[in-house]
Amino acid sequence: MRIDKVKITNFKCYEDTFTLNLNEGLNVIVGANESGKTTILEAVHLALTGLLHGRPLKNDVTSYLFNLAAQDKYVKSLGTAAPLPPPTITIELFFSGDSPELAALEGDGNSEKAKCAGVVFRIAFDEDNYRDPYAKLLDAGSLTSIPVEYYTTTMRSFARAGITARNIPIKSALIDSSSARLQNGSDLYVSRIIRDALEEKERASISQAHRKLREAFVSDENLKLINERITAAAKISNKSVSISVDLSSQNAWESSLMTYIDLIPFQYIGKGEQCVIKTKLALSTKKNAEATAILLEEPENHLSHTRLSALIKDLTDEHGSKQIIISTHSSFVANKLGLDHLVVLRTGAVARMAELKASDFFRKLAGYDTLRLVLAEKAILVEGDSDELVVQRAYMDANDGRLPIQDGIDVISVGTAFLRFLEIAEALAIPTAVVTDNDGDVAAVEKKYAAYAGSKTIRICFDGVEDYGGLMAGKKPYNYNTLEPKLLKANSLAILKAILGVDVDTDDKLRLHMRSNKTETALAIFNAAQKITYPNYILDAIAP
Repeated sequence: MRIDKVKITNFKCYEDTFTLNLNEGLNVIVGANESGKTTILEAVHLALTGLLHGRPLKNDVTSYLFNLAAQDKYVKSLGTAAPLPPPTITIELFFSGDSPELAALEGDGNSEKAKCAGVVFRIAFDEDNYRDPYAKLLDAGSLTSIPVEYYTTTMRSFARAGITARNIPIKSALIDSSSARLQNGSDLYVSRIIRDALEEKERASISQAHRKLREAFVSDENLKLINERITAAAKISNKSVSISVDLSSQNAWESSLMTYIDLIPFQYIGKGEQCVIKTKLALSTKKNAEATAILLEEPENHLSHTRLSALIKDLTDEHGSKQIIISTHSSFVANKLGLDHLVVLRTGAVARMAELKASDFFRKLAGYDTLRLVLAEKAILVEGDSDELVVQRAYMDANDGRLPIQDGIDVISVGTAFLRFLEIAEALAIPTAVVTDNDGDVAAVEKKYAAYAGSKTIRICFDGVEDYGGLMAGKKPYNYNTLEPKLLKANSLAILKAILGVDVDTDDKLRLHMRSNKTETALAIFNAAQKITYPNYILDAIAP
């Protein structure tokens, strides 16, 4: 029994219906900030439990849950002859499996009208109860936002029957180990987890021990003397004034007691250790141990690769039989868990590494370069380190000294694997420029990248001229068809000699030096105090 698919409409960053198919076991969701990773985890948990941020959403509906674009369209339509209906948030979970428990959830009450098992969670305008008040607001022209006070939440099965979380056989545990909620020196997240892990008799025993401790404090003679002095000295009331501790709450120990690790208060131990402990404690509670779906948000927070590796091993060893959905920015997490499980998000677009032709190539990488492209706002792909330095400096010269990465552009050296990276760039519509040499064969370059000739997001930048000098002692022509010779053609011999610090008397000698010392040449150009002229195809690559 598992979640086969999730469909999200109008919830947070997802306006148009977003669909994500899930693997039976492990799912690793990667994407840049604001790409919707957290929203997916929250949506799944909300549809299974009715809870958001640990609280029942039915009592806490807010307009901030709705997609901003959908809100804007709705509000702007209110002043027209054809106002839009109040927007609705819909989260659909499609289940699969042979369990008889799913039979009660089976029907065609879903957006696909397909007969299958699942649940629909909606946040919608309550037309039955608020049709008339809403109409009056429309007539008065006083609506400037979504009238969430007229909204209600519903949870239904695909069989069109109202249900609660108890009726859903698939249970979820949502864990965010980075959260830090402190009150009176105690981490409430840890306190709640420990409370949930205890039996009722054990909680009662702790509460009684805590009450005895507080009563002893209140009855202490020194405290009585201090309270008498406060009453006499303060003169703020005709009644007695005193200090004490709260004796009214049955579970006050949760907020007043402190969790210790090796006799050190929890909030004073390392952040990495805190994350590991929170994650493991959360998964060890009875409720979460019974969960069939584990939703884990960014487990890499504050963790070294060693600690992260150990945590991931524990998770997969202990909960590998469950459906696990992990959101992450970490290339280490993605690589450690395997690219076969990797789901990449970008502004609503989805790509699965296992489905790409280039997946075998990326399995051999450490994962870092793959995620650099995925997480980049824009990218420039170059062949080697020397090309990367020159492109970086060209961009700086054209943009008041700013590095490309400061403007969201990542310059990535990919060797000769341009086509493999372009497969990812095309699947996710990542604005990408390729900087490549023509190597004296323009037709070959055009053929290699023919598939991207009409692309709206991918530009192939190369010099369209096959450039040779004169004959060298009756041998091959001088070759000016790579980056360093192209730089020489665009600048004078004197300028480059001064920048590179070499003493040569001909263009060809300098060309040979630059080709034999690519990295030193690029580094000297990058660090040069003076600007140089760049070939047009470099300028095309760094253009907006």
